[in-house]
Amino acid sequence: MADDQPPRSENKPPQKGRPRGMPMFIIVMGLLVTLLVAVFYMELGGGKTQRLNSSELRAKLEKDQVAEMKLRFPADGNVIEVRGKYQNVPEGETQNFTAEISSKEWDQWLAEHYKDPKKSLLTDVNYSVEPVDDTFGSFLRGIVPFIIVLAIIWFLFLRRGGGPLGGGVMAFGRSKAKMFTKEDVTVTFNDVAGADEAKEEVAEVVEFLRTPQRFTRLGAKIPKGLLLIGPPGCGKTLLAKAIAGEAERPFFSISGSDFVEMFVGVGASRVRDLFRTARENAPCIIFIDEIDAVGRRRGTGVGGGHDEREQTLNALLVEMDGIGTSEGVIILAATNRPDVLDNALLRPGRFDRQVYIDLPDLKGREEILRVHLKKVKHGRDVDAREIARLISGFSGADIMSLVNEAALLAALRNLDEINRDCVMEARDRVAFGRQKRSRVMAEDERRVTAYHEAGHTIVQELTPNTDPVHKVTIIPRGRALGATMSLPEKDRYTMPQKRAEETLMVLLGGRAAEHIVFGEVDAGAASDIQQATNLARKMVTEWGMSPRLGLLNYSGDEDQTYMGQQVIKPGTFSDETRKAIDEEMRRLIDTAWERTLKLLADNREKLVAVAESLLKFETLDHDDIRLILDGGDLEAKRRKEEEEAKAEAAARKHRQLEEQPKERPATGQTGGLSEQPA
Repeated sequence: MADDQPPRSENKPPQKGRPRGMPMFIIVMGLLVTLLVAVFYMELGGGKTQRLNSSELRAKLEKDQVAEMKLRFPADGNVIEVRGKYQNVPEGETQNFTAEISSKEWDQWLAEHYKDPKKSLLTDVNYSVEPVDDTFGSFLRGIVPFIIVLAIIWFLFLRRGGGPLGGGVMAFGRSKAKMFTKEDVTVTFNDVAGADEAKEEVAEVVEFLRTPQRFTRLGAKIPKGLLLIGPPGCGKTLLAKAIAGEAERPFFSISGSDFVEMFVGVGASRVRDLFRTARENAPCIIFIDEIDAVGRRRGTGVGGGHDEREQTLNALLVEMDGIGTSEGVIILAATNRPDVLDNALLRPGRFDRQVYIDLPDLKGREEILRVHLKKVKHGRDVDAREIARLISGFSGADIMSLVNEAALLAALRNLDEINRDCVMEARDRVAFGRQKRSRVMAEDERRVTAYHEAGHTIVQELTPNTDPVHKVTIIPRGRALGATMSLPEKDRYTMPQKRAEETLMVLLGGRAAEHIVFGEVDAGAASDIQQATNLARKMVTEWGMSPRLGLLNYSGDEDQTYMGQQVIKPGTFSDETRKAIDEEMRRLIDTAWERTLKLLADNREKLVAVAESLLKFETLDHDDIRLILDGGDLEAKRRKEEEEAKAEAAARKHRQLEEQPKERPATGQTGGLSEQPA
């Protein structure tokens, strides 16, 4: 293995730094500006200078305050520039000044001076005439601003390398990709849990970059592109970070939205610039996050396509596998919408592999939990495997948020470590939202909510093919006035027909309980009805669970997508078929409704018992529900739990007092520890 390693100098990534030429440009611009300021400073005579008009200058002359004047006659002879010094009589200070007078006014002053020198304004004034041809000063005043303007234009528009802030005005076509090396990223494969198969596939790419001779000596070619596919929050970007942390070659990262701009042709130019830079640093990896922003299927826009986006996609297709493409550049992309990507992008030779990163299973959730629990202080009662069972359907991002919420709760409760109660409350916050105990509900609304949730609970507990209830509460969370939380006994990947039919019953259980107990219904079941409608539609149009319609798919053409919605082609099926779909959906819902009403009517005592317990205790867990259904005494159980909690709090307080260091008592006072509040 050691012989296969390429020379270290060959794999050394290029050094990152400031753009070349930037210090020299700043130095030249600084010198030009300094020179221009110096010229004007010398022209003004240096120091603080006051600007006077002709009347103010005449007033100074009449008061004999002007001691010196220098006159410059320009070529046109109309306006005479005057520079000089005058003295403020009260303060005794000498002040530089500049002024402009007309040639006619100066001729008048001279005429008055020659006519009567004693009454003249120019008496006792030392004035002189400067030469008109100030070649060097005129040259600098004329050429330096012009040079500065040209330098700015060159810097913004013509300079290829961009400006000191990362690019000039004409640098729109330059790629915005950021280059990372192993030292820049601290995430490794050890930080990625719950996606073992995906790690194995991408690890092959890293191994190829490290030891390419292992593959090339057998004639094998590494895949040119890997497409990471999965729901949001499942670790696609985290896996890409791990590759950047493990690889010993340059890693370029860019978002799909960074390619497309308002200017036509910018996206294609950025694609070409990115691949040109990557080929210069090959072998390397290019990671494009959210590639669906630039890789959407061409020609699917209703009313015309986006020319700029399609040009960018065409450039990407050519760079990935076209004439003149070279080896050594591996493309890694991530998306949660593979259905909208162009088919040419997904063919072998471009994205050879599609790596699916799905929601983690029980083992994966446990591994992810252990990774995040290592970063926080937690107690022994926090069992990662038990918590993993309670968070079925959570993504990796949800689990990270759960651990962080638990840590925040423990800090707010002044605990030294995270306990199981903090984790459970954090789970409910992530899944259903924060409790809203400040929301005051009328007693009749609380009663309707309690019976609604009790209806869900009873149906779910008495149907064998649904998951058992984990917790039911009438404390408002998020937008819901109450919630019934289920606990899957195992990860499920299929939906049998009996389970689907009983799930419809569970969804309708809340509305059925309101109908049985109160004889009327309200709008609280809107979300349940929506979910039941969606489930019934899938049963009829996608899953073939309707004997009348048979094993046909009526869900529409998935290839016709517009704004993320499916567009059903006219003529896909007849109006009679549409009517049959509606009738079959109505049949499934009506059958589930009748079965739910009968089930709750037969178990009305249990329904009332659960609802009244909810009104009293607000929250019930699975053990409480089973105790009520079996006819047990919930109040006795709660009293016992309160006594045990008080005993545990007293024991914890006693341990804290014993662990406190004993202080030496002051003179004249009795020894011992003063009791501190726990």
